[in-house]
Amino acid sequence: METVRHSEHTLKTALISENPRLVSQYEKLDAGERRLLNEAFKPDHDLFGPITLHSQLDWIISHPEAPQDFEQFFSDPYRKAPSPDKRSIYIQCIGSLGNTRIISEEYIKWLKGYCEAFFYGLTVKLLEPVPVSATRCSFRVNDNTQNLQIHAGHILKFLKKKKPEDAFCIVGITMIDLYPRDSWNFVFGQASLTDGVGIFSFARYGSDFYSSRYEGRVSKLQKGSSSDYAVFDNYYTPQVTSVLLLRSCKTLTHEIGHIFGLRHCQWLACLMQGSNHLEEADRRPLNLCPICLRKLQCAIGFNIIERYKALVGGVEDESDSPGVSTKRSREGTVDLPKPVDAFKEWNEWIIKCLAVVQK
Repeated sequence: METVRHSEHTLKTALISENPRLVSQYEKLDAGERRLLNEAFKPDHDLFGPITLHSQLDWIISHPEAPQDFEQFFSDPYRKAPSPDKRSIYIQCIGSLGNTRIISEEYIKWLKGYCEAFFYGLTVKLLEPVPVSATRCSFRVNDNTQNLQIHAGHILKFLKKKKPEDAFCIVGITMIDLYPRDSWNFVFGQASLTDGVGIFSFARYGSDFYSSRYEGRVSKLQKGSSSDYAVFDNYYTPQVTSVLLLRSCKTLTHEIGHIFGLRHCQWLACLMQGSNHLEEADRRPLNLCPICLRKLQCAIGFNIIERYKALVGGVEDESDSPGVSTKRSREGTVDLPKPVDAFKEWNEWIIKCLAVVQK
């Protein structure tokens, strides 16, 4: 394992800048906020650790990129920021997210709540779910996994046409695997920063996706069936677990972060690190490092304390009894656990951050 370490001066400059205007902007932040952000360059800090590399396949090694500090983010003429009349993030569900309607509805509501806390100050709105057929996208069976895949680029075009007037961005989410072009095996997601649209798949986050017993496998498409969307009727969706929800929250907020103009982080362990494979994605934390947190705060204008408090609420079980939420639907009364076990460590970390800010 290799550790990526930067000097105190390098991290301080990446966070604050040496530009007098940006230094002055930083000094106007609340004292508690500065105390937390300064943890980035304290030699003995334990809230924000260094990036660790575990193999040559990890993102930083296989995809060399120039790092982006706060000054570069702030000065980027192409980055998008919410305006007074465009402060909504829209989520469009494509296909079912759960094996019943009520589970699908609850899952997307959990994602909405988390997203609204993460991008605190913006409104997250849910569009009516649509079947794959509504997108008119191309699809195929993956030769390696034998599962159905839908064309990411075609879905982006569909989302661009649906983007509401008050939208900062619109993102599609699906439990169906994605591919960007015929020559590619798969892609977790794809976005157009210019158009403010993105599509992300959570299919590979299920515990059994790579198993030979995966129920989403299909042998092959019949001739002439490449335009018959009936193949997606009652298509398999994995069980919604705490780990699946955590992975989904990571992907959703990471990719929307890119739409705000945040590039892959190379400073500290951070949600905005790139990931080349599932193991690396699982190592990536849910939190933003101080440098990326300042970028997002600059774009949205939130108070860090209020945002952290909203995040704590977003990952707590909302039910009266531990782990169980009773919902009534046409399907009868069902007990739906909000799967938050995988978020416990993250919840404890936020509470530590709040202690630093409020000290």
